[in-house]
Amino acid sequence: MRHFHRCSLTPDQVLEQADKHFGPLGLSRGGADARSRIFTGALGTMRLTVKMEGGHYTFVEVHTDQVGESRLDKGVKKYFNLLHRTADPRHLIEAGY
Repeated sequence: MRHFHRCSLTPDQVLEQADKHFGPLGLSRGGADARSRIFTGALGTMRLTVKMEGGHYTFVEVHTDQVGESRLDKGVKKYFNLLHRTADPRHLIEAGY
């Protein structure tokens, strides 16, 4: 699946949070460069890339090798919530119903 998120954090902050978040899920960092990370483990494989967009936004894109919403995809969504809370600690994430 493909997931994306826009945030006001810098690319370095986004990658730092990824390194902290995906380790406890049982994923190990398989490859890395200045703007991307590859994580692999029992849950599957994912590739995370970041790039600056116009203005002060960072575009975060994640591709997983899973079909449908798997446990890995749910971990990615939790990671996006973490990024949102890091950028704005006052914001409470609630259900929309």
